[in-house]
Amino acid sequence: MTRPTQAIGYVVNTYPRASHSFIRREIAALERTGWQVRRFAMRGDPAGLADPLDREEHRRTERVLDAGPAAIGAASLGAIGPRPAEWRRLAQATRRHGPRHAIYMAEAAWLARRVRALGLSHLHAHFGTNSTDVARHAARMAGIGYSFTVHGPEEFDAPLGLSLDEKLADARFAVAISSFGRGQLCRWVDASVWPRIHVVRCGIDPDAFSAVPALPEGPLHLVAIGRFAPQKGFPMLLSALALARQRAEVRLTLVGGGEMEAALRAQAAALGLGDALHLPGWQDEAGVRAAIGSAHAVVSSSFAEGLPVVLMEGMALGRPALATAIAGVPELVVEGETGWLVPSGDDAALAEAMVALAGRPRDELMRVGAAARARVLARHDVTREAAKLGALF
Repeated sequence: MTRPTQAIGYVVNTYPRASHSFIRREIAALERTGWQVRRFAMRGDPAGLADPLDREEHRRTERVLDAGPAAIGAASLGAIGPRPAEWRRLAQATRRHGPRHAIYMAEAAWLARRVRALGLSHLHAHFGTNSTDVARHAARMAGIGYSFTVHGPEEFDAPLGLSLDEKLADARFAVAISSFGRGQLCRWVDASVWPRIHVVRCGIDPDAFSAVPALPEGPLHLVAIGRFAPQKGFPMLLSALALARQRAEVRLTLVGGGEMEAALRAQAAALGLGDALHLPGWQDEAGVRAAIGSAHAVVSSSFAEGLPVVLMEGMALGRPALATAIAGVPELVVEGETGWLVPSGDDAALAEAMVALAGRPRDELMRVGAAARARVLARHDVTREAAKLGALF
């Protein structure tokens, strides 16, 4: 492969986060093929980083707000002051989207100054929210192009409020992480824009999943991983677990944390789940792999997603998936082949699937797990997906 000679910038609102390991892996894969990638975020979250790799990524990331109001203000005046057209755009955007857009423009001005100083040729944002607003304005100020990756579900909840139509229309290209996501983006723009909307899947590093742990013995043990946020459907998961345990022996390890932790613990106590539920908190990548390795299958109860990375990681470790049939999930989880799908929002159906899973012979779980591993390695190799992105850059 010819080594690229140009440097690019990645823009994310808060980066890194524990849930952003897929972005870190994508950047690392691009750098292995010769791309120079500068990382930019509006802010950081060092207190929430348990993984040493995330802490190192935090060290390598420039944070706009760390520059301080004076530097950001000076950059804003320097970038917009001599350009009446930019002031008009700012005023129009502020009228349409509110005062927060003035903040995005100021952050973009600081970023544009860094782009010019570093000689960056392109900006790429993850998530079609304010990170893309900042990248979009900074690219225009610096005279370069920009692109962005949409994950969902946030962008799909408020596409017009986020001006996805405008962003898609003037970006050099846009990326969705699934065919479902691409279809959602195509809804908001003319068909002439569709060829510039591509699918580049979130990737995993096959080398990190080369050792497949043996399937455990004993009663069914499930693992779920994610932020304790409403969209993940974890209260429904606990309800389904309680229903399933009336008919079968099932245990669940729920890895993660967030604003719903106290409510989930209270619900577990009310349901009398006791030792059937283990809540170990956030784990680093090694801890996540260990949790998956101790389970028979990985479960996702989400109401809204893009395509859960945890399903990819669980399947890469030879574990079948039990997941709600939403968004891009059916593109990865094939009913009866790599896992099982249930309707979203139906705790009784999820409980029924748990009971059925508890009754499946161990060799069937191993067979489905092997097919799950083959599918995810074929579709989500981070080196191959990063190469697609590199070609677009």
